[in-house]
Amino acid sequence: MQDQYNPAEVEAQAQQYWEEHQSFNVVEDTSKEKFYCLAMFPYPSGKLHMGHVRNYTITDVIARYQRMQGKNVLHPMGWDAFGLPAENAALQRNTAPAAWTYSNTDHMRSQLKQLGFGFDWSRELTTCKPEYYKWEQWFFTRLYEKGLVYKRMATVNWDPVDHTVLANEQVIDGRGWRSGALVERKEIPQWFIKITAYAEELLADLDKLPNWPEQVKTMQRNWIGKSRGLDMHFDLASPVGEFTGFDIYTTRPDTIMGVTYVSLAAEHPIAKILAENNPALAQFIAECKVQSVAEADMATMEKRGIDTGIKALHPITGEPVSVWIANYVLMDYGSGAVMAVPAHDQRDYEFAKKYDLPISQVIAPQNGEAIDLTKAAFTEKGVLVNSGEYDGLDFNAAFDAIASTLEMANKGQVKTNYRLRDWGVSRQRYWGAPIPMFNLPDGGEIPVPAHKLPVLLPEDVVMNGVHSPIKADPEWRKAELDGQAVERETDTFDTFMESSWYYARYTCPNFEGGMLDKAAADYWLPVDQYVGGIEHAILHLLYSRFFHKLMRDEGLVSCDEPFERLLCQGMVLKDGTKMSKSKGNTVDPEELINQYGADTVRLFSMFAAPPEQSMEWSDSGVEGANRFLRRLWKAVEGHINAGTPGKLVVADLPQAQKDLRRKTHETIQKVSDDYGRRQTFNTAIAATMELLNETSKLADRANPLGLAVEREALEAAILLLAPIVPHISHSLWQALGHKSIPLNEKWPTLDESALTRSTVEVVIQVNGKLRGKLDAAIDSPKEQLEALALAQENVQKFLEGITVRKVIVVPNKLVNIVAN
Repeated sequence: MQDQYNPAEVEAQAQQYWEEHQSFNVVEDTSKEKFYCLAMFPYPSGKLHMGHVRNYTITDVIARYQRMQGKNVLHPMGWDAFGLPAENAALQRNTAPAAWTYSNTDHMRSQLKQLGFGFDWSRELTTCKPEYYKWEQWFFTRLYEKGLVYKRMATVNWDPVDHTVLANEQVIDGRGWRSGALVERKEIPQWFIKITAYAEELLADLDKLPNWPEQVKTMQRNWIGKSRGLDMHFDLASPVGEFTGFDIYTTRPDTIMGVTYVSLAAEHPIAKILAENNPALAQFIAECKVQSVAEADMATMEKRGIDTGIKALHPITGEPVSVWIANYVLMDYGSGAVMAVPAHDQRDYEFAKKYDLPISQVIAPQNGEAIDLTKAAFTEKGVLVNSGEYDGLDFNAAFDAIASTLEMANKGQVKTNYRLRDWGVSRQRYWGAPIPMFNLPDGGEIPVPAHKLPVLLPEDVVMNGVHSPIKADPEWRKAELDGQAVERETDTFDTFMESSWYYARYTCPNFEGGMLDKAAADYWLPVDQYVGGIEHAILHLLYSRFFHKLMRDEGLVSCDEPFERLLCQGMVLKDGTKMSKSKGNTVDPEELINQYGADTVRLFSMFAAPPEQSMEWSDSGVEGANRFLRRLWKAVEGHINAGTPGKLVVADLPQAQKDLRRKTHETIQKVSDDYGRRQTFNTAIAATMELLNETSKLADRANPLGLAVEREALEAAILLLAPIVPHISHSLWQALGHKSIPLNEKWPTLDESALTRSTVEVVIQVNGKLRGKLDAAIDSPKEQLEALALAQENVQKFLEGITVRKVIVVPNKLVNIVAN
């Protein structure tokens, strides 16, 4: 072998071998235990960043380790290729989104290969290709036929520059997260999938996921937001249009006797009718349409409203209460109406203070203490006061009593509700999968028949930045069904649709007979290990779980959940800040590979921190990783040049060689646990580094037996590091004379007998201070340990001129000499 480590040469040779032998291509094999390892696929933005490198190194390490456990490992890769960023980038570059996207996938694929990731490229998916989105369209039509898809007018966040709907989280300070334009609240027809029909199962099945982080499960539980409350009806004192009243849902019926007004959302139909003859109200409603509706903003913004002048009747007392339109009430949640109890809800309290509305206490603390309503609302549960017949009841008793009163009066009923809302999948952009529906000339719609799928998205388009090319093209909209002229839907799917089932299509990416080949899907699913950022903890993971259950109910898959084990990797930081182009603190992985080699980049990424924690970038850390690999190379080169190892005869080993063997097998034991159970790859690397240090200290190259012990240690180190630094491991393994490659080797086997110690390190103290150490036979007699300790030269130095009073011996651990 060469005497110097040359990463470029070593990595090119290994990658050529893997390519020629199709080393990572897999097929179903029922004779083997399967393992499906998956990283969240990337959006093809043009270049890999260090977050990508870390994410995909983690899954590559896990996949390679599991393969060395003898499992049949699927580790695929693809591209989350649709989306608004491609449209914006195409506009900036005066090109079409398709051309820009395919160029990026080509470049990023080459970067991924350069890093040595063991992906099965024969299964590569690109979600903007018709052979992928055809089946998504087909599935949508099946859901429509089952009644799980519907179209309705919906109030949305509308970005007037990007001409698309934004989620609440994409509206920042009232502006679109990408365009910066003031966002409008607008009513447009939207397609929805009934995720609420699966709310209870999505919630309950979180208990089937013991290998998910608790933080993620908690976030999903909160998003689903199951609550038990009361649906109640407030009559209007006088009708408004066709409305004689409205419904309100509350989880705090115990506070009902403290209602001093009610609030309606600006989009509530009653508000709209009233605004027709009330210019001030119309103006206020228009202002509400451009405010942020993100929860964080709603909690802190100024509470504003306008009195409609109409009255509603309290459902128990019959007393009239004023009806307000308030900016903190949203039509998206519940019925768009809330009963306002300022004494016991902080938002209502702030509103009542602003407009000098009554604040009536009806809940007192359980301990009888007084509350100060001049400062804030009292929002905890307690005992009812000032509530007539309900006085003295606690929350549960009051809930039941008030529910009974309202049910008897036909004014309310107990209801389980969910915060979760149906999934709006319509987007008004171009670069997405066309929604497979035909609009009929006389109104209504019909799903596109299977034989007319896919509805193809034209790729050779000119972007003008104003209208979607398919919305602007009347010819594209035209279609025909059974001799009748129909019109194609011009909305496209939310890109969460593509990312919600890609993991399943990887099991049969080239299957033409349907959405999934059930035999292949049932062999590989669920995904055994999923890795991705915590930012996807709610929407992507929730939608994927929902989609999986829909596919199960269609008979496409058999298991209930898509992902068995979830790891959310931490961010890559530089100077304490997340790396990003906007902050100018990025590091180009390609430059690092050219300078140090891919294995150095991979080693540093895994060594800098445990995978779920944020990793601080360090130039010196990268250099240190490279030095270690050079040391490993020199250790193997020196070992090979020292001669041929003999047979490893354990009984003939001197103590130093037994110690080295023990260290080898202690390392195998620890690293196996670090890779498998703990997934702490940084400590696995540290343990292997320690083994190499011990090898350099204890190796005996003067005889074949010593070389045999060193060979065992070096081979163990190479195989233990192979998942993390596969190129150098590939080269060193073959340099040691092996015909196979580490990828196809079995994980090192632990020899339990090598862990048995014949000696133990004993600490020597003089008056409680450390003065020496000695190696002694296990369970040596106290007298022998005492004599060995007193004979040590360093210990005698500290006993000069003083008298030994007593010697305390703790067998196998400690000798403490007390003297004065």
